[in-house]
Amino acid sequence: MHLCRLLIMMLLLNAPVLCANAQSDKQKAKELGARAVKLEDEGRVDEAMPLLDEAQKLAPDDYNYPYEIAYCYRVKENYNKGIEVMQKVMTFPDIREECYQMLGDLYDLNGDSTMALRSFADGLQKFPNAGSLYLETGNVYFLREQFLTALPWYEKGIEVDPAYPSNYYRAAQIYTSSSESIWGMIYGELFMNLERNSRRTSDMSSWLYKTYKSNIVIKSKDSMEVHFCQNHQMEIDENTIKQGKEMRLPFSLMYEPLLIMSMSFNDTIDVAALCNMRKKFISLYYEKDFNKKYPNVLFEYQHTIEKAGHIDAYNHWVLMKGNEDAFVKWKDSHSSEWESFIKWFQANPIEITTANEFVRSKA
Repeated sequence: MHLCRLLIMMLLLNAPVLCANAQSDKQKAKELGARAVKLEDEGRVDEAMPLLDEAQKLAPDDYNYPYEIAYCYRVKENYNKGIEVMQKVMTFPDIREECYQMLGDLYDLNGDSTMALRSFADGLQKFPNAGSLYLETGNVYFLREQFLTALPWYEKGIEVDPAYPSNYYRAAQIYTSSSESIWGMIYGELFMNLERNSRRTSDMSSWLYKTYKSNIVIKSKDSMEVHFCQNHQMEIDENTIKQGKEMRLPFSLMYEPLLIMSMSFNDTIDVAALCNMRKKFISLYYEKDFNKKYPNVLFEYQHTIEKAGHIDAYNHWVLMKGNEDAFVKWKDSHSSEWESFIKWFQANPIEITTANEFVRSKA
C-alpha cells in the first residue's frame, strides 16, 4: 500500500514535467513543420524533407508531417514513395478528406486510375460532402477527355459543397465549349466570385467574353440570334395541367429571350455593349418577377450589386480579360467608381450555401 501510494505520488509530481516535455516536443514539431511548408512553397522540397522527418519523430501521432512528406515526393515525381507514405497516413484515426485526395492523386499520376478512383470513393464514403473529392474524381475522366463522364461529378460537387470553387471552374470549362454554354456562363461567373484573384479567374473572364461573342449574332439593325442552349427540355407535370396552373418553362427559355430584350442592335459585340446588356438583363429579370419563378443566387447577387451602385464596375470586372485595352481605358476614366466598387466588393462577397445554390439540374 505504501509503495503504491509512493509510486502515485511520484507520477503526480513528475506529470507536469512529462506534459511540459510533450508540449515542448509538439511545439518544436510545429515550428519545424512551418519552416518546411515555407520551403515547400518556395520549391525547396529537398530542404523541407529532413525538417518534416524530425517533426514526425517529435509528434508521431500527427499525420500532417508524413502528409507533407508525401507532398514532397509528389513534387519530386517519386509517386511510388509518396503512395507508400500515404498508405501509412491512412492508418491514422483522424485523417481528413485531403488525405484521400492526396493518395488518389498520387495513384493517378502514377498511371493507376483504378486505385485513384477507389481512393476518392473511399474518401466520399467518409466525407460525402467533400467537394474536393468530387473534383478529383471528375478530373480523372477530364484529363482523359471523357468530359461527359466527368461533368456529373463536378455538378454533384457543386451541389454538396457549393462554396468550393474548383468544381464550378471545370464545369464551366466543359459547358462553354459545348452547345449548352448557358450553364457555363453561370457556373463560370459564380467561380469568379468564389475565387477572385487567381490566374484561373483571369482565364474564366476571357472564356466568358469569348462565349458571349460567339453565341450572340446580330443579323441586322432589327434582327438578332443567340445560341446559348439547344436542348430546351421541358418536364410535363400532369397535376399542374389538371389544376390549370401556368407551366414553368425551362430556364433556358427565360434566359435567351431576356438576353435579346436586353441587347442593343449595335454593329459589334464589344465590352461596352455586353456590360450594358448585362445591366439591362438583371433589371428585366426583376421587373418581370423572374426572380420568383427562376431564383438564382448569381442574379440575386448582381441585383445586390446594382442596388449598391456598382453594377457597371462589376460587369467590367467580369469581362476584364476579354479586351484588356478596353477595360484599362474604362478603368482609367472611372477611377473613383472602380475604387469604390473594389472596396465594396471586398467587404461583400457572394455567399453560396446549400439553401441558395445554383445547380443545372435544379434550375
